[in-house]
Amino acid sequence: MNDISRRTFALTALSYSRILGANDRVRMGYIGLGNRGDQVHDAFLEHGDQQTVAVCDLRTDYMDFAAKKSRATPTKYNDYRKLLADKNVDATVIATPDHWHAIMFVDACRAGKDVYVEKPLSLTVAEGREMVKVAGESNRVVQVGIHRRSARFLKEAVDAVQSGAIGQVTVAKAFHIQNEWPVGIGKPDNGPPPSPEEWDKWLGPAPFVPYNKNREFYKFRWFYDYSGGQVTNFGVHYMDMMRWCLGQDAPQTVTAMGGKFAVQDNRQIPDTLDVLWQFDGPTLVTFSQYNASSAPWNAQNSEMELRGTKGTLYLHGNRWEIVPEKISDRDFPARTPLDRTSEKAYPSSKHAVIEGRKVSGSSDTAFHARNFLDCVKSRAKCNCDVLTGHLSTSATLIGNIAYKTKSYLEWDPRTERFPNNAAANRLLAYQYRAPYKL
Repeated sequence: MNDISRRTFALTALSYSRILGANDRVRMGYIGLGNRGDQVHDAFLEHGDQQTVAVCDLRTDYMDFAAKKSRATPTKYNDYRKLLADKNVDATVIATPDHWHAIMFVDACRAGKDVYVEKPLSLTVAEGREMVKVAGESNRVVQVGIHRRSARFLKEAVDAVQSGAIGQVTVAKAFHIQNEWPVGIGKPDNGPPPSPEEWDKWLGPAPFVPYNKNREFYKFRWFYDYSGGQVTNFGVHYMDMMRWCLGQDAPQTVTAMGGKFAVQDNRQIPDTLDVLWQFDGPTLVTFSQYNASSAPWNAQNSEMELRGTKGTLYLHGNRWEIVPEKISDRDFPARTPLDRTSEKAYPSSKHAVIEGRKVSGSSDTAFHARNFLDCVKSRAKCNCDVLTGHLSTSATLIGNIAYKTKSYLEWDPRTERFPNNAAANRLLAYQYRAPYKL
């Protein structure tokens, strides 16, 4: 966060502290305090009308670190159910590995807690739909951690696209590019866990497998039992932004190709992958994950691009730009050796029909935390409510299913099933390890 943003949030926190008494603060409990959990905790700490009253993690050092920075004396738990039973907790943040999201979310809603749950919302489509159902039945305020939804400058980009500023969008592309060759995350041998009890708790509803340190903290994202890989890690952010710009809920079809082509580690997810969806519009949407090469992927090296008939929108982390297309009112000439003049004149007849535009801003998670706190108090719908998070997560999850089944899949968003592939439908859910149930 830059200095101006920090001063803005400091003033915001100070003003709330002066207006609100201790009893007016939203009392927060945090479940999962690793990499992303720590970042989300920081985002909430920017605001003076919240208080960290409870923390939960399997790692004591993570809890100690969070308690120290919280400027409070939160109760520490190593069992999330005890945190949810704590009557001092008004709302909870769930930032655990993905395979724990659904169970913890459902339990939190039924315990009467409002919930900020990190993206991706779920590990499977069936889990996500159940989470939408339970949140509605329990009347809970939910924010899914797709924090770009709370960035004002990105809302301006959405408004520009939806107003026709770049014309009809025929292609929307997103990229996750970094070179992890040759060793990637490494390939440590399986072995005895430091704590068998902790390993069992970490696995939770996932299948029991021998301990491997790459399957635990942070690196779990490279294993399908606990994550959808980079398609759901980075891809959910991008899919949500592109869906938002296009004004579409769900794709019509999806396919994917790729594999573990070069990186020599023990990952399960691909190091090279392209997923393609077709949305109504019609618009082709793609996600490219290239982890054995890091050359720039487009002219601006941007995370996303939306190609319209009048111009292209390039989306970066803190800015966006519209670059006009040059359009001709003439028919494309028939090339002939008898008339090269018309052929040569065609390019010079092209001209821009829109003006370029550049906008900068911030998508800091603190804006998303602010929206959640406001909605907890007002009971309004959050910027990224549970249904929005489910739709964006589901689109990426079915991309993984297309990859795993090597299929071209039709998608029915009403039933959330594949009409043309029974084998793919079996991957929409999985059997939890006993005794875990959703």
